[in-house]
Amino acid sequence: MSQRTLLQPTIGALFVLLPWFGGLVVGEVGNDFSHCLDFFYKEIPPTGINAAGYQPICQRYKNQYHFASLYHRQHRAPLFSAYILSLKDSERPEDIWMYEPQLASSKASPEMKPFHTPVDQNVIESQAVLEDYRESIYTKGHLNPSMHQKTKEDREATFTLTNIVPQRSGSNSGPWSQLEENVLKRFKTYCTGKMYVITGAMPYESGAHWINGRVSVPEYMWSAYCCPSFKAKLPESVQMFFPTYAAVGRNDPTSGEEIVPVDVKAKAAVRGYDVRPMPLQTLEDILAQRLGMSISLFDGNCQK
Repeated sequence: MSQRTLLQPTIGALFVLLPWFGGLVVGEVGNDFSHCLDFFYKEIPPTGINAAGYQPICQRYKNQYHFASLYHRQHRAPLFSAYILSLKDSERPEDIWMYEPQLASSKASPEMKPFHTPVDQNVIESQAVLEDYRESIYTKGHLNPSMHQKTKEDREATFTLTNIVPQRSGSNSGPWSQLEENVLKRFKTYCTGKMYVITGAMPYESGAHWINGRVSVPEYMWSAYCCPSFKAKLPESVQMFFPTYAAVGRNDPTSGEEIVPVDVKAKAAVRGYDVRPMPLQTLEDILAQRLGMSISLFDGNCQK
């Protein structure tokens, strides 16, 4: 495996304030999410994310928008993907991985496209490619998971590398997968309307970690949902989970335990990949500290 660690710029240098909401939109990769606001609660994207290097993407496939991602060009990985959770009506599709042509050229197709060999050099320079993940210890971790999408096309659209971060298998197929299933069950059992989900990645605080010297590896995964309409009489045991709830999951078993403690009684295969459920405000406080930005994920904290 080719892997190296590069020192990350200071928080102040990395997150230079540069407003990106508003402005000219070129195709589906532009300066804002104006073409896909439906995927955000009250059509308002997260606020407080004003930083250089981030690229809003309205994820378009087969002439439809399926979700939204905020992509970091230099890290070749998304900060988050935002979507509306749905109950699936089809099986998991074949893994046909895709890329975003307009990251390579503003004049390219506005739709994600399957990778072909050889991969164009402009694509390689502008975003992650399949070769980056080969012979690495990381899996392709969905921020918007296929299991949270309804139709065959919705599910296929999640297989774009602009929706993917390097995730350890112990997390991807272990506690993080269980979190995704639990969120799906809450939606199915208690939500009476839409559930808005934003799932993202949290970089290392001390310095960037990379696969192939190209794609930034997150130290933690995080997720939050907003379910503004839910059953009037919730069991006392689930009242804390509505209208919002959140979680942070470990992607590195050697990380400290300040954010997510380790369950020493967990099975060896998943020990160190723990997921800590938490209120939305707690997640936003953690993001503010780690990213140097005061982020609000859902307008009005998902209150009607």
